[in-house]
Amino acid sequence: MADITLLDGSIGQELVKRSGDKPTPLWSTRVMIDHPELVEAVHAEYFRRGATVATTNTYAVHRSRLERLDMEDQLPDLVRAAVTQANHARTGSSGRIAGALGPLLASYRPDLNPDVEDAAEKFAELVTLMSDDVDLFLIETVSSAQEAEGALRGTAEAGKPVWLALSVMDDDGTRLRSGEMFADIAPLVDRFNPDAVLINCSRPEAVPAGLNVIATMGRPFGAYANGFTGIAQDFLKDAPTVDVLTQRHDLGPEAYADHAMEWVAQGATIVGGCCEVGPDHIEVLADRLRSAGHRIV
Repeated sequence: MADITLLDGSIGQELVKRSGDKPTPLWSTRVMIDHPELVEAVHAEYFRRGATVATTNTYAVHRSRLERLDMEDQLPDLVRAAVTQANHARTGSSGRIAGALGPLLASYRPDLNPDVEDAAEKFAELVTLMSDDVDLFLIETVSSAQEAEGALRGTAEAGKPVWLALSVMDDDGTRLRSGEMFADIAPLVDRFNPDAVLINCSRPEAVPAGLNVIATMGRPFGAYANGFTGIAQDFLKDAPTVDVLTQRHDLGPEAYADHAMEWVAQGATIVGGCCEVGPDHIEVLADRLRSAGHRIV
């Protein structure tokens, strides 16, 4: 049996749902501005349900996104608010805080080709803003080798563990969303030495093939998948809103846990959920892990 780190589930989607507000291009950042109390509540619930890591609501807090609405000067305050809410939620628990670092320009858009040096500077700024109040950094939804390099450069001096999470094609877990072979990320992993390599925000059915690739990279690995039917073309436009994405109805808590337990059987030691995977999913997964004799750490 193994020690398993259980991540939380969806943060952004869960906040949008709980707010009841119409989705905006600022996504969960808008919810945090309008309903800050919801952020702590979501983190706290995931801890209660069995998660041992809270992922900060900073996925979409980037200058490139805020400047569209002339809000760039609010970056430090928004980062501080997100990190503070996560820390408040773990009061009395032994949970860890992961500083989320989402794509610099947009999710699932490797075609935007963010400049590596510019990306590194912007990620390094976020690391500086968060480093005193998080336990690790989680680079999320990386869709190409170029995106990975910028983020890894920016976190190279973080002084905290760095986990790299990549998104694979929904119909081929051996390829990044850019079309590059997943194995092509190995030289960057060797060069920057992240503490774990994960698959995230991909269909759970695509994960096993990707895990077979990661397993050869010589470090802890795992996955946290999404519950979307697929990535709609309308979401790949500039400044999209999440209401163009459709939730699956065949991926309830038990079904999702079936997938995650398969990943654990493949050697994954870090599992959790991404978009449309909520607290009920995490609770069932925690129960399944314990019942199988694993220890959640």
